[in-house]
Formats: sequence, C-alpha cells, structure tokens
Amino acid sequence: MNPVIQEITDRLIERSRASRTAYLARLDAEAEAARRRGPARASLGCANLAHGFAAASRSDKLDLRANVKPGVAIVSSYNDMLSAHQPYETYPAVLKAAVRKAGGVAQFAGGVPAMCDGITQGRAGMELSLYSREVIAMATAIALSHDMFDASLMLGVCDKIVPGLLIGALHFGHLPAVFVPAGPMTSGLPNKVKARTRQLFAEGKVGQDELLDAESKSYHSAGTCTFYGTANSNQVMIEVMGLHLPGSTFVNPRTELREALTEAAGRRAVELTAHGDEYTPVGRVVDEKAIVNACVALLATGGSTNHTMHIVAIAAAAGIDLLWNDLAALSKVVPLLTRMYPNGQADVNHFQAAGGMQVLIGDLLDAGLLHRDVLTIAGRGLDHYRSSVELKDGELVWEERTGGSTDPDVLRPVSDAFSPDGGIHMLDGNLGCAVSKVSAVKDEHLVIEAPAKVFDDQLELLRAFEAGELDGQDFVAVIRYQGPSANGMPELHKLTPPLSVLLDRGQRVAIVTDGRMSGASGKVPAAIHLSPEAAHGGPIALVCDGDPIRLDSTAGTLELLVPAEELAARTPQGAPLTDAQWVGTGRELFAAFRRTAGPAERGAGIFALNGHAEGVAAAAVNGVRP
Repeated sequence: MNPVIQEITDRLIERSRASRTAYLARLDAEAEAARRRGPARASLGCANLAHGFAAASRSDKLDLRANVKPGVAIVSSYNDMLSAHQPYETYPAVLKAAVRKAGGVAQFAGGVPAMCDGITQGRAGMELSLYSREVIAMATAIALSHDMFDASLMLGVCDKIVPGLLIGALHFGHLPAVFVPAGPMTSGLPNKVKARTRQLFAEGKVGQDELLDAESKSYHSAGTCTFYGTANSNQVMIEVMGLHLPGSTFVNPRTELREALTEAAGRRAVELTAHGDEYTPVGRVVDEKAIVNACVALLATGGSTNHTMHIVAIAAAAGIDLLWNDLAALSKVVPLLTRMYPNGQADVNHFQAAGGMQVLIGDLLDAGLLHRDVLTIAGRGLDHYRSSVELKDGELVWEERTGGSTDPDVLRPVSDAFSPDGGIHMLDGNLGCAVSKVSAVKDEHLVIEAPAKVFDDQLELLRAFEAGELDGQDFVAVIRYQGPSANGMPELHKLTPPLSVLLDRGQRVAIVTDGRMSGASGKVPAAIHLSPEAAHGGPIALVCDGDPIRLDSTAGTLELLVPAEELAARTPQGAPLTDAQWVGTGRELFAAFRRTAGPAERGAGIFALNGHAEGVAAAAVNGVRP
C-alpha cells in the first residue's frame, strides 16, 4: 500500500473513531435484531402490515403476509424529462421479477426528486440544486421508514441524486444497498465542436439556432450525458466503493447487457440480506477505506469538484470525519490517469472502450493506490472489480481483464500518467480555503496575479462582458454571495464561455468565488467553493475593485495582496438576498436550508456528523478523548 495513502487512512480512522464507533454500534444492534426477527415486517402489527401489502399483487400479498421472504425496497429517481433517469421507467418491473425469482419480494418504496443542473444552469432553479441533495436523502429515509424492508435497490445517476440516495441509505446502515446504474447515452457531437460552438455564440459569431443544433446533437437520447461531470464522477466513485455490480457502470441503456445487469442487481439484493449467508450492510461497505478509495478514483480520473463536498457529506453519514486536507494530501500522490471532457476530448464511452473501470481499478490496485481489503456487494475484496462483464449464451460472465488500456490518449497506467497529481488542488490563504481543478488548465495559467473585478451576481459579469467592459485587461473575477447560505451555491457554468473568449484573446483572467463550477471551469483558472463564504462574513466580502489577487494553483495559495491593517479597517461590501427577496421558483420554501447550511469544506449540508453526539458521550463516560 502506498505509505502516504495508508497514513491518510490511518489518520481518518483515528479522527473518526468516536463517531464511527457509535454509528456501528447502532448498525450492529439493528443487524442483530434483524437476524433474530426474520424479515423486517415481522415486527409490524396486523393493521400496520395490512397497510403495507394492501395494493400488492395476489402472489406478493401472500409472500408478504407469510413473513418468510425478505423484502426489498426500490427507491428511484425516475422521471421522463431527464435523459439520465428516463431509462428507469422500466426498471421496477424488471427488478421485481428478478427479486421474486431470487426468493424475495420487492416493492416500489418511494421516488426521490431529480433535477438537472444542465436545464437550470444560470436560472433561479439552480439555487435549489445543492439543497436537493438533502431533500433526496430525507426522501430516501421516508421511503425506508416503514420497516418493511431487508435490503434496498437505489436507482439514481446524476449530480446530487446519488449522494442523496447514499446519505439516506447510510442512515439505514444495517440494510444492504445495491445501486443500479442506467448508463450513458451513446456518443453524439464531439465535445470539442460543442465547446467551440458555445464560444462562438458568446462572441456573437453564431446564432441561437446553430447553438441549439449543436447542443441537441450532444444531448440526443436516453442516458447520462457523456462528458465527465458530476453525474459520471458519481458512477465511478460508486463502483470503486463496491456498491455497483462490477463492470456495470458505463453500459449503455436499452442493451441486452444493461437489462441483464439490472436483473442481476435485483437478485444480488436478496442474497445480501441478513437472512442469507452473505449479509452485507451498506454501513459496513462504506468504511474509511472505501471513502479513501472513492477519493483516489475521483482524483485519478480528474472528476467533478462537486465531490469535494459530496464525499465529505457521504462520509459524515457513515460517521466518518473526512476533511479537505485529506483530499489535498491524496492529490499529491494520486496521478491523473484519464482524459475525458472537459479535461480532454474523449467521453465516457471512449473511456469504457479503452478498458474503463476494470483497467483503472486494476492499475490503481497494482500501484498500491487503492485499498484491496474492503467489503463490496460483490464480496470481500476490490479485486472483484478487475473483472469485465459480458453476456455469453444469455448468461452474465465476469472475467478478470488482464490487458491494459487500448487507447492511451484516454486511459493510461500509473507508470505513464498524464500528470503526477490528481488535478484537484486545495488552496489556502488570507481569503480562506478553496478548491481548484487544474487538469484542463494550461501550465502558463496556473499562476495569475491581477486586479480584482468584483461582482455580487453572475449576471453582472455577463452584462459587463457583453458591454465590452472586460476587454483588453487582465483581471480576477470575484463572484461572491454564491455560497450555501447565500443562495444555495449555484454552479456558474455560464461564465466559462465568455471568460474563455477573453483567455483566447491573450488576456490573463481567473475566477474566485464562493459558488460552484464543477469541472466546467475548463481552461479558465478558478478558485471555487471559497470558505468562509461572503454571507458568513468571509474575507471575500472585503474585496474591492482593483485589489491585487494572486491565485497560485501550483503552490496551493490564494492571497488578497492588501495589507492586513487595511483589511482590518474595512467592512463587508454587498449582501446576500434577504428571504423576502429570495423568492420565486419555489426558493422561498428553502429559506430554512439557507439558515442551516454548513460550510463548503464540511459538505455544505444540513446534517451533522452521524454518531458524533453518541461518540462524544461514550468517550466522556469512558474517559477517552474523542
């Protein structure tokens, strides 16, 4: 095992000892009760149980009434507007049949919302996007709260949906949870052409019809968008955590292999319950080693910066106290092994064709960069995930992939990495701490020192660009009051095309914001997720136009080059919208989230570290310092 990764893991285990111990104590108590009781619904009274199977088919009703077969919950993010989730329309029937064949009985327990950042980009709805993760977690808990189930099948793909499902599932940590992917759409318009069309539109050189044609050829059918953003980063991390069936992540929708894998997921959920020989509770799968493995996979693939928050929140749900410092330390020893848009021109289908997850996991294991001894839904040990899957005579067959990448422009081994580090850097300085994704940024743009241009809303910057007020000058665009407590921390993708135009003209430009940009900052150097945010009185609220700022992604520093005594004399400029102003598109319903959202480096959520209170109390009783 790489000694740095082992050291970080050991440090994480020690830091989390009290909260994780308390979490596991609850899980083990629930597990023991499940073993003694039999199917969960056996604890229900007659009226309760009658409600639980009143609408079931006759055969399912008999099975549910008999209290012998394990019950499996299906929790889905299906809707037919979003391409990534539309394939889930047919999954419940397939899963119910598979579960029944395996000796269980499945019920559709609940749906969770799934919103699309691509649709809401630059609009008011984007200000609800990050909050939706917490809503999804709570909706998952509601679906599982009926005490009818012994395992769960989680159907979700994109952005906040998968983290929300997993956070909710971890609060029922004694239940096995099998995540069931839907797969990416087939490749459409090349990403290079799409990006160029967006930039031409920003310059006024093509019209809206040409832009819509390009976008429609990129996002053209059912399945996940094929670029390597948060949705596909979700899928990579879930597989390396051992919550997908091996090899199932990037199989396209509506193929025979995809349907066979979906059926297999249903069967596997039954096999993993406390009433069989392979009991695998999700709270045991997601341990400190699995969290570190997920971080390594994120870094090795140049994944979405959104996961610097999501993985912290997921870890917290399992009683694990992950810090940005852990990610920063991991990034220094994890090389970049893939090039997928926006960090290259390939998409996830090209990655899959080059060898995909099985080659990636195998190379990382061989290099000692992933923990091998982990529990997964496929069994003990991550080596299960070196195996590719295919259909032979109608049956799924997993075989270890022994060859390497077939396309070194997309996927490389550790010995020939694209970069010696993971492409996500943590920044620190007198403006606070921030995240910088550098895997798509040219070396000459990794360091910039320039005057600030301050905006309290992204639309202000767009108007300045359109008016020509940003032409011919170097600057650092400071976009503030975009944090979790200000307005829900929207992604600011709309800023990338205009700032890319200025960069291509030879201007030196960068972004500093307490908002989000995912990986879509692309070639524009950016310090994002800045914490403390402006709404909490962070130093970003003190920045004035013309203040020199130095962003050094190589050294990991972010500095406002203003004397400390001058800063101390300043008062915050600007202000977030009030509750009375933050209305429309349902935003007023989420005012309580604004008041309770945590800082970005703690996951930007509203939930506390699971097990923390019990862990502290137990430690105090036993005289142990938590």
